[in-house]
Amino acid sequence: MESDIRFYRRRACEELSAANRAVTKSARERRMLMAGIFLERLKALDPSGRAADDSAASDLPAFQWANEVSAERA
Repeated sequence: MESDIRFYRRRACEELSAANRAVTKSARERRMLMAGIFLERLKALDPSGRAADDSAASDLPAFQWANEVSAERA
């Protein structure tokens, strides 16, 4: 059986990948929202930040970097 930490990490990665493939802006926003939910749950399980990526464990909003990347691509 998969641990909660591993599940939330996997689902966040899947949603981020789906957001990158999204065709419409609204689809991308929904996927990013879901990824954010999984990252928040991941952070709640491991407050030290060890389970999350270093960039996601910072005090910045979870998806500030994603918005910057998508703005650069546009």
